[in-house]
Amino acid sequence: MKTIEKQTFDMERALYGSRGIALKDCAFDGPADGESALKESKDVRVSNCFFNLRYPFWHDDGLTITDSEMTELCRAALWYSTDIEIMGTKLHGIKALRECSRVKMQGCDIVSPEFGWSVQDIEMRDSKVQGEYFMMRSEHLNFTNVELKGKYSFQYIQDSVFEDCNFDTKDAFWHAKNVTVRNSIVKGEYLAWYCENVTFENCRIIGTQPLCYCKNLKLINCEMIDTDLSFEKSDVEATITTPVLSIKNPQSGHIYVPCVEEIIRDDQEARGEIVVQKQSCA
Repeated sequence: MKTIEKQTFDMERALYGSRGIALKDCAFDGPADGESALKESKDVRVSNCFFNLRYPFWHDDGLTITDSEMTELCRAALWYSTDIEIMGTKLHGIKALRECSRVKMQGCDIVSPEFGWSVQDIEMRDSKVQGEYFMMRSEHLNFTNVELKGKYSFQYIQDSVFEDCNFDTKDAFWHAKNVTVRNSIVKGEYLAWYCENVTFENCRIIGTQPLCYCKNLKLINCEMIDTDLSFEKSDVEATITTPVLSIKNPQSGHIYVPCVEEIIRDDQEARGEIVVQKQSCA
């Protein structure tokens, strides 16, 4: 493997089509403002590098990035690439990861609207994220200890597992299918509408109008805080450990709750059973 150290690249396609190279302490920046520095490359290792130009990693195969930085000017950094490992790296450009597969990320700091669209098979650990429309239409996500702040996350995702995460996000998990969320905090309005085969286990769910129009929804030993107008038109089996502000017209199934301040029944077709342990939440 050829090693390139302490060099600066700013030309268009500066290292296009490279094979078996290690970049150390390099910068992709400069007045030529060239794009696509490592496009169509294979077996590339990057450490302690700085990326301030657009589209550096497109159509790459076998990519390892450690302790590096991609600035907000490094737009659309990784597209159409496979077998990627990213560790201890800042990804601060818009649309940083798209149409990629077999991705592992750990200890990363992500500030990137539209991150992770149409990604297949991604593991993310011990990372922080800010961005809108995070991971839309992606499949086979496996997240552990990920902290997220942003709107419209995890929409249309499938076949995914989240554990020990903290999500502060509006309109999350809309149209999600075959998803499990365990031991996590999910805060935000309008959680998981239109989802199918989604399970929340030992989670804290916070915010208005969650979990409506769902199919085969399950809640196992979950807390629900400030949740009103919950479960409207949903097929649900739920065991809730905290009081709920209001439940509205669950379509079918059973909801076990210690108490609920208001039950709204104004749809004759909504026949889900609500089992209340206490007559009053006082």
